[in-house]
Amino acid sequence: MVAQLVKSTEGFASVAGRVPRDLHPVAWWIWALALATAASRTTNPLLLFLVLGVLGFVVTSRRTDAPWARGFTYYLWLALTVVAVRVTFRCVFATGVTPRDHLLFSLPHIPTPDWYAGIRIGGPVSLEAVLSAATDGLRLACLLCCIGAANTLANPKRALRVLPGALYELGVAVTVSLSVAPQLVQSVQRVFRARRLRAGRSKGLRALRGIAVPVLEDALERSMHLAAAMDSRGYGRAGTATRASRRATGALMLLGMCGLCAGMYGLLDGTAPALLGLPALAAGSVLCVGGLLLGGRRIRRTTYRPDPWRAAEWAVSLCGVAAAVLLCVSVGYDAAELNPSLHPLSWPALPVVPVVALLLAASAGVLSPPPGRPPVTATTAPTTATATATGTGRTPSEVTE
Repeated sequence: MVAQLVKSTEGFASVAGRVPRDLHPVAWWIWALALATAASRTTNPLLLFLVLGVLGFVVTSRRTDAPWARGFTYYLWLALTVVAVRVTFRCVFATGVTPRDHLLFSLPHIPTPDWYAGIRIGGPVSLEAVLSAATDGLRLACLLCCIGAANTLANPKRALRVLPGALYELGVAVTVSLSVAPQLVQSVQRVFRARRLRAGRSKGLRALRGIAVPVLEDALERSMHLAAAMDSRGYGRAGTATRASRRATGALMLLGMCGLCAGMYGLLDGTAPALLGLPALAAGSVLCVGGLLLGGRRIRRTTYRPDPWRAAEWAVSLCGVAAAVLLCVSVGYDAAELNPSLHPLSWPALPVVPVVALLLAASAGVLSPPPGRPPVTATTAPTTATATATGTGRTPSEVTE
């Protein structure tokens, strides 16, 4: 009966088009980076708070119960710390205070030597300076939260599959480093549960030895299992690459990175020659792609059940890209509304088009499918039904034993 109920539920979900599955990790990264691009275009605090609200809604709706999906709260605390540090530095290094500003308080002035001229430590602190620092810090906080949302929603192990072959080893190192903290937290929780079951009453420094040793032993055991698994899968194999191909790959990547740096400098500096703009950026991109393709030949790997790219992935990606485009082209609203002035001090305006763009990005939490269920859930119902059918309350394997 339970098994039939599970099958009927899955059939109804298939008809409705809302089958629980994990979205392609690249789609979440495109969405998050596009939203970060949109947030970098404005210092309007109302729009920045809306970006944080969009991130919170999508993460709450589509995150899983995996260890890497529990870190968005820490990104929020990091964002709050960034804002606090930015405001503190602006108060300590008081600059840009005009006679028309609203003074809040004054810090003791510390004289600086001649070689440290241009930096003022202490002095009057105005409301305009504090608000300016807070909005700058809030924009950086939004960028950090966008990256945190991508790390929360996208499975890092699944994202490793779509990396180019030349970046595979680097991606493995990043994936292992990202999974260290969640695994360490799980080890500490297991040790605490074991101590409670054994009626361990020692606390503080006395309990450190009983906690640290099992945690380190568990970490060492996990490292040995990981090393054995990576060795059995041929990790680090040189492949068929020759010394000439490796040198060519290094040269292409080095020249490509130099081209990217020169292109970005040319785009940011209006006085730079025209060749240092888009031409250098395009040439650097082509060289980097060539280096990645040439370096990927030495790593041969197969993919079991590759992640599909369906309509939901297109919808999520386009939602983020559309929000970034609408905030970059400045069509249908005044561009000054994205970066309101604090002189004179007034409440910032809320432009309609950017709000609609950010709400369009929030629709990714509705257009994307629900996260996939863990495999244990799919086998629990048939196992229970089979155990009931045997009349013994045990599974067939237990009956055989």
